[in-house]
Amino acid sequence: MIGIFDSGFGGLTVFKEIKRALPQYNYIYLGDSLRAPYGDRSQEAIFNFTKEAVDYLFKQGCLLVIIACNSASSKALRKLQQEYLPEHYPDRRLLGVIRPIVEEAVKVSKKGRIGVIGTKATVEAKAYLRELDQQKKGLEIFQNTCPLLVPLVEENVLNKPETRMIIKKYLRPLKEKKIDTLILGCTHYPILMKEISRIIGKSVKVLDVAKIVAEKLADYLNRHPEIESLLKKNGQVQYLTTDNVERFAELGSKFLGEKIVAEKIVL
Repeated sequence: MIGIFDSGFGGLTVFKEIKRALPQYNYIYLGDSLRAPYGDRSQEAIFNFTKEAVDYLFKQGCLLVIIACNSASSKALRKLQQEYLPEHYPDRRLLGVIRPIVEEAVKVSKKGRIGVIGTKATVEAKAYLRELDQQKKGLEIFQNTCPLLVPLVEENVLNKPETRMIIKKYLRPLKEKKIDTLILGCTHYPILMKEISRIIGKSVKVLDVAKIVAEKLADYLNRHPEIESLLKKNGQVQYLTTDNVERFAELGSKFLGEKIVAEKIVL
C-alpha cells in the first residue's frame, strides 16, 4: 500500500490528483485532524506527531508513505529519512512534497524570482529556501506567511469578498517584488488556486502542486521497480482520521469531489 499523511484535510488535494493519475494502487489516507493545524506547532511537536503517523502507516503495511503536509515535510521529513527509517524501517520509503515542487519551480521560472506562501511553520523552517538554493544558485526568493487561509478553506469560506481581500493582502508583498513563479506552500491552498491566480496576475506562473506531486510519484515508481512490484493493486482506499469522522467525511468529500467514509484511529 501507499500511505498519504497530512495534518488534516489539505493533503486530500494532493491525493485527489494521485488517485486520478495512479488509480490502480491501494492507499491509506491519514489525516491527524485532532492536532491540526501543524502550522503553529514547535519543530519538536511536528516531528513527534509525524513520526507517530508514519509509524502507524508502516505498521498497516504501507511500503511507501508520502508526507502531503508542508509543515511536516519542512520540519520532520529529513530527520525521519536520515535517522528513523534506517533504524526502524530500512526497507520502507518516505517522500515529501517540497522537493518535487522546487524542481518544477526552478524549471519554469524565467527570471529566477520565486514567491512562496505557506504556514508559519513552513516559512520559518526555510525549507523552500534551502531546497531552491540547492537546485539553483542565484535565485531571488520571497516568502510570506498566510495564517488565515487554512481556517478559511476548512470553514468553506471561499467565494467571499473577505476571503479575496485577505488573499490580496497576503499576495501584495510578492507582487511588489515582481515574482514570476508562485509556490503554494500548503496543501490547502490549491482549493483557492483560481482566486490566487487571478489576484497574482497572468504574468506569474502559479504551480499546480497536486499535479506536480502526482507526476513525480509516478516517475518515482517507474524508477524503483523493487518497490512498485510489491505494491497491491486493487484500487482500494481507506480514509483515517484522529478526530470527528463525520466532519472528516463531509469536508473530505468536498475536497475530493466524491463521497467518502472515514474511520477514527488513535495515534
